[in-house]
Amino acid sequence: MPGPVHPEPRRPGVRGQQERLVPATGYSHWKGQVLTADELHVLYEGIKLNNVHQYDYVLTGYTRDTSFLEMVVDIVQELKRANPNLVYVCDPVLGDHGSMYVPQNLYPVYKNKVVPVADIITPNQFEAELLTGKNISTEKDAVEVMDLLHAMGPDTVVITSSDLPPRLGDRFLVSLGSQRHVRPDGSRTTQRVRIEVPKVDAVFVGTGDLFAAMLLAWTHHYPNDLKTACEKTFSVMHHVIQRTISYAHELAGPGRRPSPPQLELRMVQSKADIEDPAIVTEATVIS
Repeated sequence: MPGPVHPEPRRPGVRGQQERLVPATGYSHWKGQVLTADELHVLYEGIKLNNVHQYDYVLTGYTRDTSFLEMVVDIVQELKRANPNLVYVCDPVLGDHGSMYVPQNLYPVYKNKVVPVADIITPNQFEAELLTGKNISTEKDAVEVMDLLHAMGPDTVVITSSDLPPRLGDRFLVSLGSQRHVRPDGSRTTQRVRIEVPKVDAVFVGTGDLFAAMLLAWTHHYPNDLKTACEKTFSVMHHVIQRTISYAHELAGPGRRPSPPQLELRMVQSKADIEDPAIVTEATVIS
C-alpha cells in the first residue's frame, strides 16, 4: 500500500504488507484477506503503468508466504535499478524466544534473497541468530553477529531485543545496533551502539511496525549517526507505549488488566512525540 513512511518525504515510500486484517490478530476474532504474490504483482504493475514508481524507501514486515516474499525482492531490485539510492528497510519477522511463528521455508528466502538486498534490518536476537547461525551469549557475540549480517548486505543492523544482561537492572532490555560507513577514500568504518530500554508488562500489536518505520525516519534525518537515530527511535517507542499504557489502565479501571482494544497504540495522540521526541533513552557507543 503506497504511502509516506517518514517525516518530510522527498518522494513517497512504500510499505509492503501481506495481510489486510480487521482488527489485528491480537484480538479473539478477525477477518480479512492475505495478499498473494500475483495480487502484489498486479498492484505494482498498476503503479508502473501510471509512472508513479519512483520511490526513495521501501519497508516490509510480517509475511507468511515464500512467493510473496520473492515478489517483494523482485520489486525492490527493480526499484533500486531505477533509483540506486533507494533504502530498503526489512523487519525479518521469523520468530522469537527460540521458536518460529512463520513457516520454516521462509527462513532460506530471508537469508539468501531478502537480507542481501536490504539496507536496514531489524531482527530480534532469535532472528539474528537464525540468519547467521551464531548464538548470542555476550555483547562480543552480538557484535560478531551484526558483522556477519553486514557481510550479507545491510549497512545498518539493529537487534531490537536480546537476552543479554542489562547493566541498569533486570527491569531493562538490551538492544544493539551497528552501522557501516564508507569514507571518501573508500575505507570502511563502523559505529556500534548499545541501548537499554525499560521492559513493559503488556502485549501490544504493531510495535514492530512502528519501530521499523521510526528507524527508517530517523536514519533519514541522521544517515551517518546511528546513535542519535536509535535514541530518537527508542524514545518515540517509549512515549507511545507509556501514553498507551496510561490510557489503557484508565479505561480498564483499578486492578483490572487492559484488554487488546484498550491497548491499541495511541498513535494520533502521540503525533508530537513521533515528530520530535524528548530523548529519554540514551545509547552508548561500544567498540
